[in-house]
Amino acid sequence: MTAADSWSPDQYSRFQSERSRPFFDLARMVDRRPGMAAVDLGCGTGELTAELHRSLGDGETLGVDNSASMLERAEKVVQPGLRFERADIATAIESGPYDLIFSNAALHWLPDHPHLIERLTARLRPGGQLAVQVPANHNEATHTVAALVAAQEPFRTALDGYVAPTHVLEPVAYARLLHSLGYVEQRVELRVYGHVLDGREGVVEWVKGTTLTVYRERLAADMYDAFLAAYRSRLFDEVADQRPFFFPFSRILFWGRRP
Repeated sequence: MTAADSWSPDQYSRFQSERSRPFFDLARMVDRRPGMAAVDLGCGTGELTAELHRSLGDGETLGVDNSASMLERAEKVVQPGLRFERADIATAIESGPYDLIFSNAALHWLPDHPHLIERLTARLRPGGQLAVQVPANHNEATHTVAALVAAQEPFRTALDGYVAPTHVLEPVAYARLLHSLGYVEQRVELRVYGHVLDGREGVVEWVKGTTLTVYRERLAADMYDAFLAAYRSRLFDEVADQRPFFFPFSRILFWGRRP
């Protein structure tokens, strides 16, 4: 199973309304100007990229993702000035230059954010803007339990010792980074989004569409089913059985403009 195959558009879209809220908050940070050349790194199924493109007006927008299944959905929203391309984000970073580099809930998969943001900055035109949202829930049970289960047998052996790393920096580190890279304007915010789910089982369905994909792609189907069962059991030891279930999710949004 490839990394691309581990992404399920249907699973991801189960919480489309909740997942789109940070996108629109990030998009509102952007200073829209006529004729902008924009790229959306990690565009997924493309619906939100289409929203971004419409909001920018008469420019050109490229959506990039490495999941064939996600991009199959994206083809449905292709329109004048908007196109999609299958590519690894790390490779796509070398394209450009752009007036806007936008990424919603994707860059947390990539390592070495100081170097990453430096590379992105180099692909911006003078006056260009960088707008990024990354999940920051890595200290919550949804993520810590996954790491604990991955470290126990038989999963440790099946995963060859792999445990999903955390690449996201603290908010103040992004502020310092943008300053050091010469951004003349910036905004960095930590926001907690409260989601009300039917019950705690909804949390499992949420992470199946994102956080657990890195384990699904590395495990045989029967082993992943066992992993998921162990994860569910251990997670339910950590979170209360409440209906409805309040699921807070922290995210970092940052924006900057080059001189």
